[in-house]
Amino acid sequence: MSGTLNKVMLIGHLGDEVKIHYFEGGNCIARFPLATNETYTNRQTGEKVTNTDWHNIVVRNKAAEICEKYLSKGDKVYVEGRLKNRQWQGEDGNMRYTTEVHVQDFTFLTTKNESQASGQPGMANAQQSSGNPTQNNPTKPNAPEVPIDETEEDDDLPF
Repeated sequence: MSGTLNKVMLIGHLGDEVKIHYFEGGNCIARFPLATNETYTNRQTGEKVTNTDWHNIVVRNKAAEICEKYLSKGDKVYVEGRLKNRQWQGEDGNMRYTTEVHVQDFTFLTTKNESQASGQPGMANAQQSSGNPTQNNPTKPNAPEVPIDETEEDDDLPF
C-alpha cells in the first residue's frame, strides 16, 4: 500500500454538554468528550469488568452548531473522522499533549424521546441507515441533514 490512512469510527455516549466557540468571520468549533466501553468477564474471578476510554471530539462550523443544538450529555452518537495530535505549553511551563478526533461524519443514535424521557443514555436498538452516516437519522426526526462530501465513489466490493 503506497498511501496512508488516518480514520477513526466511534460509537459512544457524550460525557458532557457540547461546548461551542465562535470566531470572527462566522466559523465555529465545538468540543465534547465521548466515552466508549469495553466489557469482559475476568476468567479467574468470573467478575464482569468494564473499561471506559474517553475521546476528545472536535466538530467544526455547521456540523458544530447542529451538535450543540441536538446533542446532550448521555446521548449516544456515531462519529467518524481522523486523529489529530496537539501540543502546547501549560501555565506551569510543562508541555501538554492531547489527541483529538476531528469529525467528518456523524449520526445521532439516541432518539429525542429517549433523551427527554430520562437523563440516561438511550438503550433502544439504534439502527444506522444504510449509506452515509450523516444522513438524517429516522429516530431523530428534527435533526437537519448535514452536507455530505461526495468526493468518494461507491465501490461494488463484496466486503
